[in-house]
Amino acid sequence: MRMATWNVNSIRSRIDRLESWLTRHEIDVLCLQESKARDDQFPFDRLTRLGYEVAHHGFNQWNGVAILSRVGLRDVQVGFDGAPAWNDVTEARAIGATVGEGSRSVRLWSVYVPNGRQVEDPHMTYKVDWLGRLLDQARGWAAGDLPVALCGDWNIAPFDEDVWSMAFYEDKSHVSPRERAAFHAFLDAGFVDVVRPHAPGPKVYTYWDYQQLRFQKGRGMRIDFVLGSPAFAALVEGAAIDREERKGAGASDHAPVVVQLGDPS
Repeated sequence: MRMATWNVNSIRSRIDRLESWLTRHEIDVLCLQESKARDDQFPFDRLTRLGYEVAHHGFNQWNGVAILSRVGLRDVQVGFDGAPAWNDVTEARAIGATVGEGSRSVRLWSVYVPNGRQVEDPHMTYKVDWLGRLLDQARGWAAGDLPVALCGDWNIAPFDEDVWSMAFYEDKSHVSPRERAAFHAFLDAGFVDVVRPHAPGPKVYTYWDYQQLRFQKGRGMRIDFVLGSPAFAALVEGAAIDREERKGAGASDHAPVVVQLGDPS
């Protein structure tokens, strides 16, 4: 099974590129973030014509998550128990589903972690709380019968090597001690960054801001991850960050992250 995660930064703006990329790389399952669409705006028809079943969760032009699968899609769960709200709204930031068949089944979550905005912003407290509540649930998922992975845009660079300049980011979000501690709590709980061994740093990034020619200058961040339970990590045969897809007109500011899964031994 070849699966991927990608913050597409507006499905409606990038559906042509998405269709081409899915076909070119023979992706079986995609966890997608930042669809920026309501369900009635989401291009279900174009993706189903490619052979994918689709589960999407989105309310408006912000956030939005989805899972696309051509190897089965069942037991869809929108959001997770205990997810905190922002301004009394539980945002469209998480969706889970089981994909694959029989012994090849895995449980995937597409997650779009809150940005945090600024280090002292109330949104940062919301972000850290959101991650803590997700971890509370993820511990239980990992203890279940299926291999589990949390896939998506985490909006955190957990190590210094994951940003192009720590001096630039030292007073900004994504690298603060609170955020990094929230991310490392998943690793301490037994989840594994399954991509890093196959795409080691430094200067291996998944995101480049559109401003100031950041991509062309190599000034990026690694903030998109697949964190797998030990059972999921044992299935991983390879992984890569598709930097080429960040190039050209109409690209998302994130690159897709691809993981190749083998059969259970």
